[in-house]
Amino acid sequence: MAHGFEIGRDGPSRILACVDGSPTSMRAAAWAAGMARRQRSQLVVTFVAADTAAALAPQYAVDVQQALDQLSEQLRAEVTASAAQFGIAIEFIAAHGDPYGEICRLAHRNRVDAVVVGASAQAGHRLVGSLAVRLVRAGKWPVTVVP
Repeated sequence: MAHGFEIGRDGPSRILACVDGSPTSMRAAAWAAGMARRQRSQLVVTFVAADTAAALAPQYAVDVQQALDQLSEQLRAEVTASAAQFGIAIEFIAAHGDPYGEICRLAHRNRVDAVVVGASAQAGHRLVGSLAVRLVRAGKWPVTVVP
């Protein structure tokens, strides 16, 4: 039996990886980059700066914003350099606001097929629920949680 060329792919065509600088998020980005390379997928990496810190301490809002912008640029540089080592192109998107809402918005806008996040290391998330759990419960995309 002759096997012809199959058009299409088995895996995701666009992957959204979420980073915040934590070790688990950086492992998640590396895992997503490896998947994108193997599947020949497009990789979108996002950093969402939560606005809660500025709201809790308005007198430091400018300092907090500058620190978040600096972190965003550091993450952009690190992720871009790592992607070059993998031999893949990425799109880096920095956003501000509620991480869950922004990730959902970006996932819809970029028509991603999968979302990759790092597991939360914060003890309080066991009670309230982490971002990863909220994304899984949304049930809109396959979500991979990297430890």
